[in-house]
Order: sequence, then C-alpha cells, then structure tokens
Amino acid sequence: MDTFAALADPVRRDLVVRLARGSARVVDLTAEHAISRPAISRHLRVLAEAGLVTAEDRGRERHYRLERSALAVLTDWLAALEPRAPFDESAFDGLDLEVRRTTRERRAGEARTPHHPAAGTTPREDTA
Repeated sequence: MDTFAALADPVRRDLVVRLARGSARVVDLTAEHAISRPAISRHLRVLAEAGLVTAEDRGRERHYRLERSALAVLTDWLAALEPRAPFDESAFDGLDLEVRRTTRERRAGEARTPHHPAAGTTPREDTA
C-alpha cells in the first residue's frame, strides 16, 4: 500500500497522529473514535500494509506503534516542494570574500596616502 493512499483517509491520519504520542491498543484507539473496533482494526491493517504502523503482541494484547521511518516519503516529497534559490548558495560566500578583500585593500590604500582631502570637499582655485 502506498503511504499517500494510506493517509488519504482522515481516520487513518488521526490514528497516525495518536500513535505519534505513543503505542496503543485497538481498544484504546476505538475509545477515541466514533467507529467500531473492527473498523479501527481495518484502518490499522491498511496503515500496517503501508509500513506506517507495526503491531507487537504483549501477552493477550496487541499494541500498535508508529513507524516514523515510513514518514520519510512524505518529508522528502514536502522538501521537494520548497522553493529553491535561483542560484547556488555558495555564491554568497564568494561575494562576501570579495567585499572583505576590496574593503581591506581600500583601507590599506588610504593608510598609505599621506594626505587626502576630506570627502565631499572640492579643491579651491587660487583667485588671488
């Protein structure tokens, strides 16, 4: 069974959410839903076929638990939908390096110049 098909039903999604909090018996899961115990068992069987839940027998009781690794298909699919930058993120590293180099060279050039006019002033002509 496909993970997406298994989670298409709202009851099965609720069961997955409940089992994310911890393992539970069928009777516990039935108490939280307004459907019969056999119906809950059928939903759990579908989830088990998709690999989303596993059952463990403890004495006479069967406990179901969520298999979180099966949700990787969903997270991978959602990650593929995330918008991506139109350029490689490492381009920022190169740009940062270039800005730092240019700033350092400019400061070194200003330190070597014995006198430089203040910014915003223009040289005056001698009219006398």
